[in-house]
Amino acid sequence: MDRRAGTPKVRPARIADVPIIHHFLEIYAAKGNLLPRTMNEIYRHLRDFFVIEVDEQVAAIGALEIFTEDLGEVRSLVVAEDYERRGLGRLMVQRIIAEARQLGLRRLMALTYVPAFFHKLGFVTVSMDTLPEKVWNVCVKCYKYNNCDEVAVLLNLGRHHP
Repeated sequence: MDRRAGTPKVRPARIADVPIIHHFLEIYAAKGNLLPRTMNEIYRHLRDFFVIEVDEQVAAIGALEIFTEDLGEVRSLVVAEDYERRGLGRLMVQRIIAEARQLGLRRLMALTYVPAFFHKLGFVTVSMDTLPEKVWNVCVKCYKYNNCDEVAVLLNLGRHHP
């Protein structure tokens, strides 16, 4: 059996995943690709996180943060370098979209340096002005607030029908 071709498994994050989630976020925060999060923040928001395992190794992480009854955000999306370009980012965003729909959210946004990735998943580029929930809850605390270089993308999920 070829162990290199392990089937990716998406699952909710568990307490035991917090150190690896923190490690991934530290690496990408150091590169300036996303905001750092403390271990305490990760523990407090653990239920927002999903992980993808390949051969029992965490290969990708992502989170769904809820702002209002209407709006959620794809956050902390990281694929380990060894697993890049294998569709894990797409798989994670698809899982987050499914979760957002299941919860009844109508819009899902992300701030990104790679809008083309999100465009392939149906997101469209929007002005940050259309996302006041994000700007006033999170962005105002960011060190890049006055010169943000990320692109806002948005996916309309439509009305939830149970």
